[in-house]
Amino acid sequence: MVVAILTFYGASVSSAQQVEKTVMAYPQAEWSRAGDILMHTPGQELFNGVIHPSAGLFEDYFDVDKAAEEHRGYIGMLEANGIRVHTVTDILNEVGIDSLRAVAEKVLVYDISSIPGEDASETETYRQEVLQKMSRADLIRCILLQPTVKLSKTDNNTGYEAQYIQNPLMNLYFTRDQSITTPRGHVICQMNSSQRAPETEVINLCYEHLGLKPILRIKGDGRLEGGDYIPAGNISLIGCGMRTNDEGIRQLMEADAFGHDTIVVVRDHKRWQMQMHLDTHFNIIDKDLCTMVSSRLNAQPGDPEFNTCDIWARKPGTREYTLWKQDQPFVAYIKSRGFDIIPIDYDDEMHYANNFLTIAPRHIMAVGGQSEELQRRFHNAGVTVEWIPLESLIDGYGAAHCMTQVLQREAFDGQK
Repeated sequence: MVVAILTFYGASVSSAQQVEKTVMAYPQAEWSRAGDILMHTPGQELFNGVIHPSAGLFEDYFDVDKAAEEHRGYIGMLEANGIRVHTVTDILNEVGIDSLRAVAEKVLVYDISSIPGEDASETETYRQEVLQKMSRADLIRCILLQPTVKLSKTDNNTGYEAQYIQNPLMNLYFTRDQSITTPRGHVICQMNSSQRAPETEVINLCYEHLGLKPILRIKGDGRLEGGDYIPAGNISLIGCGMRTNDEGIRQLMEADAFGHDTIVVVRDHKRWQMQMHLDTHFNIIDKDLCTMVSSRLNAQPGDPEFNTCDIWARKPGTREYTLWKQDQPFVAYIKSRGFDIIPIDYDDEMHYANNFLTIAPRHIMAVGGQSEELQRRFHNAGVTVEWIPLESLIDGYGAAHCMTQVLQREAFDGQK
């Protein structure tokens, strides 16, 4: 069995302190106590998304400033629990200026396609001169806003006119999705939407700065998004559906990136935006307690909501996985692992009740405003819930779990 524990320490008094990873003899589990978390408080890049929410992959319009305030409040609640939060912006303010400029150089585009005969080499020289002069703050703006300057010629003034086009990283605040953290290390995903693809470059830069060099990057036809991955003691759960595909999962297994002997591929047959990732309809609170939305929990074979799973086992002494069981009922499998299931009814599901973050055994951070019935179910199961005000942010199609990438959890005690 490949096993690991992450030990973190502050390298300086900076807000984005480096972290050190030490390999020990313990795997991770979603229910173990959370240590360091990577997050991104949204800023100016969010505005373009909310003015056409559907094109921005959002559910509805929401107030950008209120969203940022909610996010800062969420960070404060996590820090009050002894969790250290690293923000993307803080990290970008500390990385080497050459590394920052290299990322900005990839995304700043001067489009001269409308100017026949324009000297491309001269235009590129001018672009490089501008990049070299840019302040750190403007390089960060460039990275987050992804600008294109579409040039045309004119006889007036400087001889140029331009249209300024942005492809901003409005979904970057969902830091769950661009990577996964397994017992083996960190994997950079390949997003299902081309619109979100540049986010992985930013997250990769963050990992490099924190001293957590990723062990794998999904490529080619592979698709992987972090909301589909849940480490569960001695097994890995990975959703396969709207956002993650078989090729992405194959690459993970081929590289032995899961670090578990058993991989459970949870197949989503519904493919509905509100349940785009595994963590939108299933989540884990403790080694013997989880949640599932009622439509999935009560679904019958043949229903689109009926989840099946394929179980892959690694051959002893090798890195090779073989398919052990196929098309197994997922609910039955979870129960066979000893989990009790708390149902999340439809109205609570639509308010992102299932998309909570477990920060310790039976201790979760969840979106406020849920039904008294669900509050009672959590209470009866001995779950401590800290309710977070996220009314604006959830209109981006995500909640407490989606907004966090847990970089480190304590080793769990016992087998599961």
